[in-house]
Amino acid sequence: MVVSFSVRRQAAAKYDHGSCGGPVTVFAQALHARLYGLPTDDDPLPTALDALLQATHTATAPEQQTAILQQLAEQLRNATEIIQRYQYQAQRDRLPDSVAEQLRDAHDQDEQVTKTLDAVAPAFSSQPAAPVPPAAQPRHTASPPAPTTPPAGRRR
Repeated sequence: MVVSFSVRRQAAAKYDHGSCGGPVTVFAQALHARLYGLPTDDDPLPTALDALLQATHTATAPEQQTAILQQLAEQLRNATEIIQRYQYQAQRDRLPDSVAEQLRDAHDQDEQVTKTLDAVAPAFSSQPAAPVPPAAQPRHTASPPAPTTPPAGRRR
């Protein structure tokens, strides 16, 4: 089987065509490696987010997937720092309070996403846990909480 990929560089601009998924060569290399059982490239992960997105299409090994999530978390830490700098600049330049507040919210949300990625990334490298059979799971019965009586107080 012979598969040949070629793309005219001017095609996207000339015909106002947008692509999704990335460069054809990345897919061709991945296809070639899978067809012939060749090892995939162990190149370092890209740092640009668009290139990192493309790496997700070819990452098949659990370690690669974990590394991508860790790289994404690192890039989000950089984004958090950028947002914080603009938040401070908005305060210095006396922009409306809502601008600094929105940037503070974005900063906090970005930090939360980064922490989440740090927490879940290792799960892609580890073996999934065996599911617990339904008979072994504890049964939860809904019973109303016991009423509590306030301690007796002294009368004056």
